[in-house]
Amino acid sequence: MMNSTEKSLPEKLSDDIIAYILEEQLQPNDKLPNESVLSEKMGAGRSSIREAMKLLASRNIVTIRQGSGTYVAASPGVVDDPLGFTFIDDKKKLTLDLLDVRFLLEPAIAEMAALHAEETDIRKISTLCDEVEALLLRGEDHTGKDIEFHTAIAMSSKNLVVPRLIPVINSSIPLFIQLTNNRLLHETIETHREITDAIAAHDTLRAKDAMYLHFVYNRRCLLESESIKKDSHSCSFGNDCLFHQSLMISAMNTRSVSPVLVSACPHPSGVNVTSPAFTGRILPLSS
Repeated sequence: MMNSTEKSLPEKLSDDIIAYILEEQLQPNDKLPNESVLSEKMGAGRSSIREAMKLLASRNIVTIRQGSGTYVAASPGVVDDPLGFTFIDDKKKLTLDLLDVRFLLEPAIAEMAALHAEETDIRKISTLCDEVEALLLRGEDHTGKDIEFHTAIAMSSKNLVVPRLIPVINSSIPLFIQLTNNRLLHETIETHREITDAIAAHDTLRAKDAMYLHFVYNRRCLLESESIKKDSHSCSFGNDCLFHQSLMISAMNTRSVSPVLVSACPHPSGVNVTSPAFTGRILPLSS
């Protein structure tokens, strides 16, 4: 009887195939040898190779295309829903909680992108920024391009771990757009443009602040939606409101005033920000 910790033949073969991919330096979307060739290389039967490939496909390491062959996955080992968000029923709470996580991650990612982005990265981010804006102005679905925009920024960080966080980052985008019904058209255009310009200028502080502001709008819009609306005369976060958080961030920042000096309370109609790091305007939420 096989020990519970002992790997089956298909599992062992899947490890061997991963080793082969790494040794041969195969890149995403590169085609793997067919079953006959792999069977000979691995010294195993074709049926075992087939089972191993199914295991690898379930882990998003390879993609099996009927009638074409087996290919290295576009994002090897990175599954679309690694944390099982699909099975969480409370989508509003999930969206807010994902946004909290993105507050922690993405301003720092934008800062890294501004530091490390190459010209090809900047062109891609700029093109995606233009495409998102065009779709928004035409009233068309921009979800896919919005995901690509944030993904391009993450990839531009040149950090090996950040791309593995992309599914977590991207999970909230369709949820947010669905819950807010595209209320943040102008805010999205302005903050995306500010993020893009900051990365292009390799201005790390400005990129970090612009991404933070992007999420200030997002969270405020969510909190003001009918289903989770707070008291319109009080701060949504009490002592931890975004206004106080931003003041503390700016107090610690000796280089310039942060552009996110805006209260999370619903009553401000807009705040003009004059900062060496930010030349835009904080807008009131779109009606």
